[in-house]
Formats: sequence, C-alpha cells, structure tokens
Amino acid sequence: MPHIPLPDGVPGIRSLVMYRPDTGQHLYALAQALLRAGSPDSTLTSAERELIAAFVSKQNQTDFCMKSHAAASRHLFADQRDLVDQTLTNPETAPISAKLKALLIIADHVRADARTVSDNLVAAAREKGATDGDIHDTVLIAASFCMYNRYVDGLATLTPTDPAAYDAMGERMGTLGYQLPTPQASPATHLL
Repeated sequence: MPHIPLPDGVPGIRSLVMYRPDTGQHLYALAQALLRAGSPDSTLTSAERELIAAFVSKQNQTDFCMKSHAAASRHLFADQRDLVDQTLTNPETAPISAKLKALLIIADHVRADARTVSDNLVAAAREKGATDGDIHDTVLIAASFCMYNRYVDGLATLTPTDPAAYDAMGERMGTLGYQLPTPQASPATHLL
C-alpha cells in the first residue's frame, strides 16, 4: 500500500509522475535522454541501456524497476532476449560483450559507492572498447536509477505480481520510450 494517495491500479513511477507531473516530466525526460538518446559518442544500444537500468535496479532490490526495464530490454533485444535474464542471473557468464561486462562492473560500483569507481575500472572498460560516452552514460544511468529505485520504493508504489503486466510495459517502453501519461488515459495504459 503506497504511503501517500496515488492513482488506483497505476504501478511504480507512473503513479508518482501522475501525482507530481511537474517533477515527473523531468524524470521522464531524463529517462528518455539516458535510455534512448545517449551521449553523442556513446555506442550503447537502447537494449543495453535498459539492461544497465535493470541490473542496477536488481542490485538495489527494486522489483518494479528491475522487472519493467528488463522487459523493455528483452523487447529491444528481440531475438536475443534471453541475454537479459542470463545477465541478470550472472553477468560474468552471460553471453554479452566484454565491454558491457566492464560497464556493468562500473554501474555496480556507482550503485554501491560511487567513490569506488577507480581509474583501473575505467581503464578496463576502455580496453574492452568503451568510449567516454559509454562510461559517462553508464555512470549516469546507474546514479539515476538509484534515485528512481529509492523514489519508487520510498513511497511504496504498486508493484504488479503478474509477469504479463511487465511484458506490456516492456513493449510500451521499447516502442514509445518515456512519455508522460495523459489524464484521460485508462488505468491499463498507465503501465509505465
């Protein structure tokens, strides 16, 4: 049960954006910039960006964000969708690039204590092919998702238990990106 009155049946951050559209518009714009556009010199795909968001959310034990962004990543990876669950289960053995593995290590350091992101971790990512934009965006995605995770969990937003709900969210996020909910939309369209 949410700690404040939120729209009935609307899960996660979507309900918080509806509660405070003035702040929500900026949170959605940040998500769109990070997870779809990225830095000009970044080589990360939208699927990889969503995977970083899901990974950080899993490490933070924020089920809503982990499941919704994993679903978006699966949608964007399409035929390679199994990479998402393999990465979330064990990034070291997952069939992802060495570059993405190095970036996930950086993301986890940002999540746990950003001061532990060392020159050695950054050099290792560069050796695996990460650009400055990749490193920048990974750090900002990880830092932002710590905020998003704490926002969602701190107000005890609705977390659906039906996996099908996340499939619908993932398709919407993967197709449309991050758009503010419209007031006249039905609760079913407020999945994220």
